[in-house]
Amino acid sequence: MTTYFISDLHLSEATPKLYEAFCSFVDSIAKDADALYILGDFFDAWVGDDDDSEICQTVKKQLKQYTDAGLTIYFMVGNRDFLLGETFAQQTGVTLLEDPSIVEIEGQTLMLMHGDSLCIDDFEYMQFRAQVRNPLWQQQALAMPLEQRRAIAAQMRNQSKTMNSNKAEDIMDVNNNTVINLLAAKNVFTLVHGHTHRPDVHTIEMPGMKAKRYVLGDWGDKGWYIKAENGELELVSFDIK
Repeated sequence: MTTYFISDLHLSEATPKLYEAFCSFVDSIAKDADALYILGDFFDAWVGDDDDSEICQTVKKQLKQYTDAGLTIYFMVGNRDFLLGETFAQQTGVTLLEDPSIVEIEGQTLMLMHGDSLCIDDFEYMQFRAQVRNPLWQQQALAMPLEQRRAIAAQMRNQSKTMNSNKAEDIMDVNNNTVINLLAAKNVFTLVHGHTHRPDVHTIEMPGMKAKRYVLGDWGDKGWYIKAENGELELVSFDIK
C-alpha cells in the first residue's frame, strides 16, 4: 500500500481546474492508496464550517464520497484554512491532525507540518499567526456574520499579498536552526511540509545524523505530491491543464 501527501491547493470559486485536478488525482490513486494526508491550505480561505458557498459544499461532498468509499484522509489546517474544525471533519469523514504530528508509515517515523510555524524570520507574519491561532480570537471571528467573515478574509488576503511583495525571499522560508532543533527534540529525522511553495528535498546535517526535509509545492500549472512506498519517499509533480 502507498501513502500520499499534498498541500497548498488553495481551492476557491476562482480555481475550478484545481478542484478538477484534485479529483482526478484522488481517482488515480484510490485503488492503491492506504491514506491521503492534506497538509494545510487546501482551501484558499476558510471562514468557518458553516460556509455555504458552492465550492465548500462541492468539496465537502466529494471528500465524503472518498471517505465513504474507504479512503482514509487526514487533514491539517494551514494559514489559509485555520478556522476549519470538527464540524467539517464530521461532514466529510476526514481525520484532523495537530500541527506538528508524528506518524509511523511502514516503520518510518515522519514529522508532518504545514510549515508556516517554521518561518520565524518573518516576524510580521509570526505576530499575525499568533493572533489568529488564539482560541479567543477565533471564537470572536466565528461569531461574526458569514458575509462579514468573507469580507475580512478577502481583506487579509490582499494585505498578505501586499506585505509579501515587499519582503525579502529568504525571510519567508523556513529557519534551518528551528527545523534542526524541532527534529532533534522529537528524535525524528524526516520532515514533510508545505506552505513555502518551494518544492524540494533538502538534506539537513544534524549531530551524528543526516535528516531529510521534503517540501511540497503549491498547485497551479503543476500539481505536487509526495508518495511514500516501500520505505521510500518521492516528490512528484504533474501538469495541470
